[in-house]
Amino acid sequence: MPKKKLIVLTGAGISAESGLKTFRDSDGLWEGYNIEDVATPRAWRKDPGRVLEFYNYRRKNVLQAKPNAAHYGLVELEKDFDVTIITQNIDDLHERAGSSQILHLHGEIFKMRSERDPELVYEIKGDIRPGDSAEDGCQLRPHIVWFEEPVPMMERAIPIVQSADIFVVAGTSLVVYPAAGLVNYVKNGVPVFILDKKIPYISNSARLTAIEKPATEGIAELQQLLSAIR
Repeated sequence: MPKKKLIVLTGAGISAESGLKTFRDSDGLWEGYNIEDVATPRAWRKDPGRVLEFYNYRRKNVLQAKPNAAHYGLVELEKDFDVTIITQNIDDLHERAGSSQILHLHGEIFKMRSERDPELVYEIKGDIRPGDSAEDGCQLRPHIVWFEEPVPMMERAIPIVQSADIFVVAGTSLVVYPAAGLVNYVKNGVPVFILDKKIPYISNSARLTAIEKPATEGIAELQQLLSAIR
């Protein structure tokens, strides 16, 4: 008998307990920067050096961070379920924990690409500097989907969500679109679990199980709940 398809949408809350700040922390800043100054195409056109500085700093933070119990808990679920993780996070903590099927909606911090050709993508662990160029001669930029940019991976994410036998939302406030709209593609009758420190509003709550806890505690509770329906 094939394993049930468990699709998990993860957000910044699942990496927060690894020491990575979310961009909606109470001070309104992201690692001390205003979002508009470092994570939009306008910011890149205005001051690419500052944008590179910000992502170089974030890359170092991610290198120092380690997966937490929430990341490892999702890996353990692969024993009983066919798990696919769709993440809004640009870190690689799901990969380092050992999850086998991961789709990054908003790009990856350890990749860079040509500012003109999004198909020219390269691995990076160090810094991107002004003047660093891709094969086409254009400046390299972080391989990140900035605010106000389209999210091309949504085309792959939607059919994955539609295939879910069980759908989980973990560590996201469901306010960043279009990613937040993925929950609307879950088929009728499919159980939905949502876990976060503060449960976001979902219009169709009839089939919803809410777990209002930090990600590490929430994933542990999720594992117990899912053990009854695998």
